[in-house]
Amino acid sequence: MTSEPQAPSAQAVPPRLGPFAQLIFGSRWLQVPLYVGLIVAQAVYVLLFLKELWHLVVHSFDASEQQIMLVVLGLIDVVMISNLLIMVIVGGYETFVSRLNLTGHPDEPEWLSHVNASVLKIKLAMAIIGISSISLLRTFIEAGNLGTTRSNFTETGVMWQVLIHLTFIISAVGIAWVDRLSENGHRKGTANH
Repeated sequence: MTSEPQAPSAQAVPPRLGPFAQLIFGSRWLQVPLYVGLIVAQAVYVLLFLKELWHLVVHSFDASEQQIMLVVLGLIDVVMISNLLIMVIVGGYETFVSRLNLTGHPDEPEWLSHVNASVLKIKLAMAIIGISSISLLRTFIEAGNLGTTRSNFTETGVMWQVLIHLTFIISAVGIAWVDRLSENGHRKGTANH
């Protein structure tokens, strides 16, 4: 008695879920409006960038080098926040809602192939530090005016900005350290089995 070999199925059949499990698993789609809202926020940032760029071009001959530098740092800040939004929108959707099936697409982001909640957390922390750094640099450039009426900051305000920036750095290091500890613990746990 010969049996013909079974052809492997093209796709694995997902397991059937009970009604409660379907409800819980399907609840991830409630996040879609949140990601759409972030896309709208991204559009607002594009408008803000264009507005600031227009002001830079129009006032470039009237502005001092320091004023131009501050506007350019503001533009960089907008771009970094926009990059942060893209990481959250694309990475978050891919991680928590559904696959985007971008594998092989010429514009697939390099980081997306190995993104998970842990990697996304660290990337977000690093982006926040970058944004905070730009903001702090702007403050330091304007610090020459401290104590004058032209200053937008006080010494206490500068001190708080530095402390907040250091808090972001310490938080990012803590997140990376905890992630590394949990990854090492996971590796040791799988090695013992």
